Amino acid sequence: MNCKDRLLSYVVIRTPSEEDSSSVPSSPCQFELAHILHRELFSMGITDVKVTNQCYLYAHIPPSPGCEDRPCLGFIAHMDTVSDYCGQRIFPLVHEDYNGRELPLGDSGRILSPDMFPHLRELKGRTLITSDGTTILGADDKAGIAEIMTMAERILDENIPHGPVAIAFTPDEEIGMGAAHFDVEEFGADFAYTLDGDSEGEIQYENFNACRAEFIIKGVNVHPGSAKDVMVNASLAAMEINSMLPADETPRDTEGYEGFFHLTRMQGDVAEARLDYIIRDHDAKRFEQRKVLLKEIERKMNEKWGAGTVLVTITDQYRNMAEIISGHMHLIENAKKACENAGVTPQILPIRGGTDGAQLSFKGLPCPNLGTGGHAFHGPYEHVTVEGMEAACSIALELVRLYADPDACRQ
Repeated sequence: MNCKDRLLSYVVIRTPSEEDSSSVPSSPCQFELAHILHRELFSMGITDVKVTNQCYLYAHIPPSPGCEDRPCLGFIAHMDTVSDYCGQRIFPLVHEDYNGRELPLGDSGRILSPDMFPHLRELKGRTLITSDGTTILGADDKAGIAEIMTMAERILDENIPHGPVAIAFTPDEEIGMGAAHFDVEEFGADFAYTLDGDSEGEIQYENFNACRAEFIIKGVNVHPGSAKDVMVNASLAAMEINSMLPADETPRDTEGYEGFFHLTRMQGDVAEARLDYIIRDHDAKRFEQRKVLLKEIERKMNEKWGAGTVLVTITDQYRNMAEIISGHMHLIENAKKACENAGVTPQILPIRGGTDGAQLSFKGLPCPNLGTGGHAFHGPYEHVTVEGMEAACSIALELVRLYADPDACRQ
């Protein structure tokens, strides 16, 4: 089976993770995909495969003769999707020989336009896969899964020389919990790559330092006719809090290595309000300064409106994996070679986000990230090209070939 057919079969299985859930996985629907992948791997002849009670799938391909002493190379993708635009059935659409111009997404009224996404002009002549515009597609990260599954099948069918290969599919990456219960020892890889990036050829080993922040605002609600010097409107206080953050440091206003404050949710009334943020910065010092600013806002608001009015809770999520990968640069050099061998121009770019690999690198598994051929993730304009997926699969296969060489880990 090829990457395209696999992706089309996976995206119709809804697997949104749920941020407010306390269970592992956060949503039971993720097990459905995990069990399908288990059966597919087993049908390929991979017998060392299992799904844990926490919905982690681990599989291992034994080395080919003569490659038993090579390092174990791992490949990882996540099964969950964001919950946004995922409240109904997903209908993938295939657009062959895309003309590089505006593309209506079904009957949704949404248009995939080069004016919004200039890279679309470069995709002229390719086969695009989108949703019908009413939901996400789910290529993040089911494209990565499709590529790893196809890679595994081709390793076996084509008798490609290989050292030990480990495969893992994780739950709950989109809520920052994909690596939380990952068993590095069970996985057994010396090094790994996540396939969770955008354009094919992307190689990423610098990611954001990341945390979440939750502001809870307690107001004082009285009759508005007698509210003078008594009422504290929690919703207005929430607006005031947001106004105290730098207006030009949002995702829309930043790029490259620039960090941001991103308001992801707000709710409230006069009596109580809540603001949820994610905070990101590549630079560790600036990242800590952002957290200090949040605590300073809490202090100033309580000084103005009364002790206990505002409470901010900051939860660290992941750190910049560059400090780990810098000691294993063969992973980046070999990824560049793999791209070139596959006829793809390598692009070393910082991740404006994070992957399971960021946390896994700090757990002892150096794990940079590779592109999957997808674009515009997390919304109804999400799209991926068949050619991009096939290229990403070829890059993964080239990495398997490279790490079958005894000199692969030399830097």
